[in-house]
Amino acid sequence: MVKKIKKILNKLCIKRTTVLFIVFAVMFFILLQRLFVLQIIKGEEYATNFNLTTTKTRTIKSTRGNIRDRNGELLAHNQLAYSVIIEDNGTYDSTREKNLTLNHVAYEILKILEENGESVDVTFHITLDENGEYAFDTTDFTLDRFKADVYGQAKIDDLSKEEAKASAARMIEDLSQADRYGLVNKKKPYTEEERKEYGLPESFTKEEALDIIKIRYALAANSFQKYMPATIATNVSETTMAAIMEEKDQLQGVDIQEDSIRVYEDSETFAPVIGYTGKASSEELDELKKENSNYSSDAVIGKTGMEQYMELQLQGTDGEEKLSVDNLGKVLKIDESSKKDPISGNDVYLTIDKNLQKAAYQILEQKIAGILASNIIAGKTFDKTGLDSSEIRIPIYDVYNALIENSVIDISHFKEEDASETEKAIYGVFSQKQSEVFDSVKAELTASNPETFDKLPQEMQDYQSYIVNDFLINKKGILSLDAIDASDATYIAWSKDHSISLKEFLTYAASQNWIDISQFYAEEEYLDSSEVYDALSDYLTESLTTDSGFSKIIYKYMLQSDLISGTQLCLVLYDQGVLEADEATYSALQAGQKSSYDFMLDKINSLEITPAQLALDPCSGSMVVTNVKTGEILACVTYPGYDNNRLANQMDTDYYSKLSSDLSRPFYNKATQQKTAPGSTFKLVTALAGMEEGIATSDYYVNCTGAFTRISPAINCWYHAGHGTLGVQGAIKNSCNVFFNQLTYDMGKDKNGEFSDSIGLSKLQKYAKMFQLDKESGIELPEAEPEVTDEAAIASSIGQGTNNYTTSQLARYATTIASRGTSYSISLLDKVTDSQGNLVKDYTPEIINQMDVSDSEWDIIHNGMREVVENNAAFDDLDYAVSGKTGTAENTGHPSHGLFIGFTPSDDPEIAMAVRIANGYSSTNAAAVAKDVIKYEYNLADESQLLSGTATSGESTAQTD
Repeated sequence: MVKKIKKILNKLCIKRTTVLFIVFAVMFFILLQRLFVLQIIKGEEYATNFNLTTTKTRTIKSTRGNIRDRNGELLAHNQLAYSVIIEDNGTYDSTREKNLTLNHVAYEILKILEENGESVDVTFHITLDENGEYAFDTTDFTLDRFKADVYGQAKIDDLSKEEAKASAARMIEDLSQADRYGLVNKKKPYTEEERKEYGLPESFTKEEALDIIKIRYALAANSFQKYMPATIATNVSETTMAAIMEEKDQLQGVDIQEDSIRVYEDSETFAPVIGYTGKASSEELDELKKENSNYSSDAVIGKTGMEQYMELQLQGTDGEEKLSVDNLGKVLKIDESSKKDPISGNDVYLTIDKNLQKAAYQILEQKIAGILASNIIAGKTFDKTGLDSSEIRIPIYDVYNALIENSVIDISHFKEEDASETEKAIYGVFSQKQSEVFDSVKAELTASNPETFDKLPQEMQDYQSYIVNDFLINKKGILSLDAIDASDATYIAWSKDHSISLKEFLTYAASQNWIDISQFYAEEEYLDSSEVYDALSDYLTESLTTDSGFSKIIYKYMLQSDLISGTQLCLVLYDQGVLEADEATYSALQAGQKSSYDFMLDKINSLEITPAQLALDPCSGSMVVTNVKTGEILACVTYPGYDNNRLANQMDTDYYSKLSSDLSRPFYNKATQQKTAPGSTFKLVTALAGMEEGIATSDYYVNCTGAFTRISPAINCWYHAGHGTLGVQGAIKNSCNVFFNQLTYDMGKDKNGEFSDSIGLSKLQKYAKMFQLDKESGIELPEAEPEVTDEAAIASSIGQGTNNYTTSQLARYATTIASRGTSYSISLLDKVTDSQGNLVKDYTPEIINQMDVSDSEWDIIHNGMREVVENNAAFDDLDYAVSGKTGTAENTGHPSHGLFIGFTPSDDPEIAMAVRIANGYSSTNAAAVAKDVIKYEYNLADESQLLSGTATSGESTAQTD
């Protein structure tokens, strides 16, 4: 059979190559048929199946834990809210189409948000400044990291020179180009048909451009995780939510998502303690991931205060779910069986008593307002020369000027179309005055022989000082302090001797390369020093016209020259909504029936205008109250506070900027960061040192004649007539300077009976350290380092020298005295529980030292402190046993700081406290705050009388320690 087949094949004469050809032809036909089936017949089915092959894991956000007071009262919690989210889930034929599509979506969202008074909430460090120009809202490392992220560089060092020096405006321009977000396309501009198709305007305003770039930036951050939506607006209203949902089909990738926002109770009172939350930076995430690797790239974390300190407890654990996405990242299916629910963060309980904290804050504000109001006088100026600090007064024109200086009144609104008639009238006068000022400044800059600084009128000196120190150095960095040689003779002639002109100084600065020309001259060409100066002069005369700080100086001199009046500014308070409408008062002001002087006093006394708003002396204070038996902090008050609700969630950048420039410094925690001399409160250290060193025995007496004259210059006792003969307890009661000077003098004697300042200092330092005054208090907030005196033993004995402590450190000192030598690391933390209330950790303040001091010595100190209170007019109406010590810390050129430390009840202390009113004139005022807080805590007076909401009367300026 085989042979027959071979014969047949031989007859057909088929070659091997022919066979191979046939085989390949058949195989090719089969391949074509298969491709036809795959692409034509079943193409759509297989494409769908392919899209289902990629599985991703998506994070489900956990809920942040609550912060509560010692009694479980909420201080920080979460509230259900809705956020606008967006995904880039489209397919595009070109980058041009992508940009048009996404910019259309972003623009439509912006219009919806704007219609409802809401805005984009994306962390982006470029904003619009007060002049409507692009500006950075951060500096240093954060700014450099932001630039690296924008320009796609992994490391800051990878930035090119141009990228590293890019201005905010330049970065917006770069991001607007066709190869980035395509707001403009210079090479091939968008046609009118394209703009109409995508609903885009011919051009964007600066604000619109910035917001669209923010949205595109948020999307770009998720470019490799398109299944992870970007949040672009938080806590939107129901109206916004409804509008978004209605337009959802037209807004590609946009949706509404349930979310939560952080809510703070009694925010102004608690903000410096609680802090606020915000989106984590890459640096913060790197640090947190060392402790907990579960943090996501868009995590919201504690930025300041206890929110930051207890971050790892409050954060909670995110859940997750698996989902299927197509090759473009579009979510196709969620695997419900894979879902892991998030675990809520733990609840943190503080030792703070919410009601006590609120009461102490209000009492402090009322007292500061009372001090301020009682020291305002009618007049333009006040000459402090040769006066005691207790005699310093505040001219009413300083109060008027403070309305502008601290931005209570918005001077930028004067030129707006909707400005009131009063505002327009003020602006008209300002425009004329500004023109005159700039003519004078330009004349000084261009004169061939300008006046030296010291020969100029005070007004021109103020303008020139601002130009150099505030504008060129601090605001713009054009004049670099790092580049300036502080020992240079010309610099000294300008900064200290004031013996040269502004022109001479700036010309010299240009020749020494102290001026960064790139800030104001864009051309890349060499300029000699004279050309640099000319360019700088032109820049100054142009840029200062829109600088609010310079304008405020002009307004100051307009007030002093009566070009504008206090009455006009009082009317503007109503026009701008700073004060609630009051037609009767407004009309009385306009008609001259009520003077602006009386008006301002009324508003300060009613706290409608607060000390914090005016930022005059005094405008701030602090108080820390502790539990003597445990070291727990019951109240930690710093005035003024701020509204942390406006900084968490969707940060109010305008509000943040205002707080940052506020002259009352609300971000500066006066309880833990402000240090002053302790004044006479330190005399208790000196008293104990004298007793422990065997000097101040029961028969040790000093005769006070009104001055201690054994050193030069002599130190006067506050009671110039002299206290007569005193022992330790009497010296504490009377706060006698001479007694404690003499005691330290005697402690400081060497073997030969000669006084040695170093020996005296070492004794004071030894006992200050026994009270732990050389250590931070333990409070879980940023705290300034204490300073135990290291010079001038005699002055140091009465709380001068270089002694410097915070209110929190003085509170720990008071607690140690009250407990007869037990020093705690005082704490704000009570306990942590899980979301179900189960105890996770209990916090107990640590005892860090127990002083070995006899009861008899403590008795002398306690009895002396009891007599201090009995002898102080501030406590005349208090029928309760309180022990304390007042202190006055001098502040040259300003009213003295008033201090009080103490405890109650005297026989069995329960609470201790420290109070400081910066520039509060007299320690009696600080003592009065302590008295009212004690009345509140022990229900010794009607609450409505203590918390009246008006300034407290009966302020003192007399020094009694």
